[in-house]
Amino acid sequence: MHTIQDLIDLALAEDIGTGDITTDAVVSSESTGRGKIVAKEEMILAGLDVTRQVFLRLDPQTRFATACHDGDRASAGQTVMEIEGRLTVLLQGERTALNFLQRLSGMATHVRRFVDILGDRPVRLVDTRKTTPGWRVLEKYAVRVGGAHNHRVGLYDGVLIKDNHIAACGGITAAVERVRRRVSHLVRIEVETANMDQVEEALAAGAEVIMLDNMDLAAIRRAVTTIAGRAQVEVSGNVTAKTLTPLADTGVDIISVGALTHQATSVDLSMRIDP
Repeated sequence: MHTIQDLIDLALAEDIGTGDITTDAVVSSESTGRGKIVAKEEMILAGLDVTRQVFLRLDPQTRFATACHDGDRASAGQTVMEIEGRLTVLLQGERTALNFLQRLSGMATHVRRFVDILGDRPVRLVDTRKTTPGWRVLEKYAVRVGGAHNHRVGLYDGVLIKDNHIAACGGITAAVERVRRRVSHLVRIEVETANMDQVEEALAAGAEVIMLDNMDLAAIRRAVTTIAGRAQVEVSGNVTAKTLTPLADTGVDIISVGALTHQATSVDLSMRIDP
């Protein structure tokens, strides 16, 4: 599996390529300066360490100063980080560093809006695998910074029997039985269901988590009553900020929201450099 450092290297190589022809022409390699990263709107910060790592990858001697931490709320006009070092490093790392910080802070800000809507309701808000290819570890981190939780990271760390698995096996019972024979007794089994017949079959098969996929509120309430605490209940499918509260009030345990990641937009930050 790639690391965050690999992703930073890829991003820098993508931007700098064979060399920064503008910076190399106008700035001497010995010149130093200071850069300030400034928030241009209110946001929840996420990705400050990745931002540092971008500049450190170009020059380990680069220095930083900030009173901010991931999860802090920054206001418009606030300086969130100061960077001091060689001007060539500041200029070459600027866009890559901002790309990481803007994307991750935008996601944390977006997630926080969903978290605030739920307030103190006893339901767990989780993400999905609908992430930017290569960015999953970072985006799931931003989800946690925003105040929500992670579903499984990938196909390797959790069992979720979905509709196509059920179709391939010929039914929920067969699918659950096959999984039970293969995985550790410590691994919980989750089953995706689309109607009450499937809910009852998943329950009878011994699923520990039952996902209600794209069901209406009446069907969700009926499923929650039927399951009656014998399995955790997760609801999923086209969840929006408007539907979040009604879904939470049905009594489900978990709400999974793909929009936490795939509908998040970057926030606006800029970097100003003084030689």
